[in-house]
Amino acid sequence: MPEYGYTKDKAALVTRLHRIEGQVRGIEKMVEEDRYCVDILTQISAATTALESLALQMLEQHIEHCVAGALASGDEGDAKQKTEELLQAVQRFARSR
Repeated sequence: MPEYGYTKDKAALVTRLHRIEGQVRGIEKMVEEDRYCVDILTQISAATTALESLALQMLEQHIEHCVAGALASGDEGDAKQKTEELLQAVQRFARSR
């Protein structure tokens, strides 16, 4: 089984994802209960911030493990692939902001 940059922190990441999932379920409940729209928007913003924070952590781990490992390996093909993946990930993240 391959090891990725996040592998060592997988349990903590899953815990964070469960927390975010709970936030989203809370938003759903607020909508079902006809809560005030600004309160719902506040919670959506908090969930979005939590996901963005997680994404930045994953991006950092990808750079430190996957990209750095490919560059250090001397394998030009792997280094090129990992660099292209990194650029695409950064572009996706930047577009979503």
